Amino acid sequence: MSAEFGGRSGRQGKLSQWLRGRRTKEAADDGGREALLLATAAAGLPLAPAAHPAPGYRCSCDRVGCPTPARHPVSFAWQTQSTTDRAQIERWARHQPQANFVTATGMVHDVLDVPLDAGREALDRLLASDIEVGPVATSDDGRMLFFTLTRGTPEEEDEWWPCELDCHPETMDEHPGLRWHCRGSYVLVPPARLPGDDQTVRWVRGPEHPLPDPLSLLEMLTDACARHAGAQPDHVSAAWPLRH
Repeated sequence: MSAEFGGRSGRQGKLSQWLRGRRTKEAADDGGREALLLATAAAGLPLAPAAHPAPGYRCSCDRVGCPTPARHPVSFAWQTQSTTDRAQIERWARHQPQANFVTATGMVHDVLDVPLDAGREALDRLLASDIEVGPVATSDDGRMLFFTLTRGTPEEEDEWWPCELDCHPETMDEHPGLRWHCRGSYVLVPPARLPGDDQTVRWVRGPEHPLPDPLSLLEMLTDACARHAGAQPDHVSAAWPLRH
């Protein structure tokens, strides 16, 4: 007779553990989630776990009045935690099957984040002009994300342009036009879920596309944002960081 513990045989206990592990792995890879995350990391974009939607349009962090529900990292150490290590990302994806993921900007890549309508217009113009466009994602909260090379990593700390000089991830409503995510910022990476029915972040152009220089996209993006906002291009482009 097999040993009993709490009314369950040792063999049954092992079977249940195996089934739980299998369900976790299957849930983590639902819809190719894990494969997409690994492809993103393989392209050099460092990832860290993020919050996810909770019932009632809430955030899994349970912070009362969370300003960015399901859009922020779960750890305050997200910048140092961010990694492209395949084994670590597999562990996170399988043990946190509901988690979204963010990528830390300003280390390898930046992100030019624009209103969705302006982004669609700019993307059409860029492709029609044979300008190299890298990965592009859309978000059902009305934004389009253009992933680019970072503007560089100057040796002198004082030469950094921190993202706070442009916008901070928790003050996005104050920046309805173009946002330049660089050092100190992050964005969600696909596949990600937002609060609401079937609200997601997804790739339009996947991470297999090489990262372009951000300046090659900037003129068309700012033009499109200016038309979208009913402003002159000069009023838009002057606000964005052009480091040399």
